Amino acid sequence: MSPRTGRPTTNKKTKRLEIRLAPDELELIEECSKILNISKTEVINKGVKLVKAEINK
Repeated sequence: MSPRTGRPTTNKKTKRLEIRLAPDELELIEECSKILNISKTEVINKGVKLVKAEINK
């Protein structure tokens, strides 16, 4: 069996973050994920970038 390495990348995801969400918060993330056709992680990353841009204004 070959090793599972995934796609090569220069931005390795080696850190983990566990969060607790209310059901309605998770539902919002999942809804955005489906509408945008991106992963829940990508939805959260986009949100963080939006908050950071707002801070930098």
